[in-house]
Amino acid sequence: MTPVQKLAGLVALILVLMASAAGVTWLVQEWRYGKQLAEIGKAQAIALTEAGNTARHEEQRRQSAVNKEASDAREQNKAAAVDAGAADAAGERLHVEAGKFAAAVCGDPGAAERGASATRAAMVLSELFQRADKRAGDLAAAYDRARIAGLACERSYESLRVRGG
Repeated sequence: MTPVQKLAGLVALILVLMASAAGVTWLVQEWRYGKQLAEIGKAQAIALTEAGNTARHEEQRRQSAVNKEASDAREQNKAAAVDAGAADAAGERLHVEAGKFAAAVCGDPGAAERGASATRAAMVLSELFQRADKRAGDLAAAYDRARIAGLACERSYESLRVRGG
């Protein structure tokens, strides 16, 4: 063999050894990075599960706070309805008394002297009083419901903002 052939064989051997070393290095790096990527993927899956659980617990906490406020508001509305019923009953008793008073004015012999206009005026005032009292009761009940709903909404918002925000 000539020295050039020996040199070419040596260069070819060195190139084959370098290629083999590069291939082995490539495989080792792939295994190492593959293991790291698997660990990263596992850590991400665990973090994603934990984040989902945390979000679910927070949602449940918020929902229970809102449900509690809604329940409290319903109870307050029931109490307001009972109070409105009592006020209506008292108003009805007052209307009956006003009607009796108007009837007494009509049946009073002195009222005949004052004329029919005074009798009509007493009846009109009694009717106006009845209507005004009924309307005031309706407005008070609507105001109570609106106020209870507004306060419940505000408390719900505050419970979500303070704890969740």
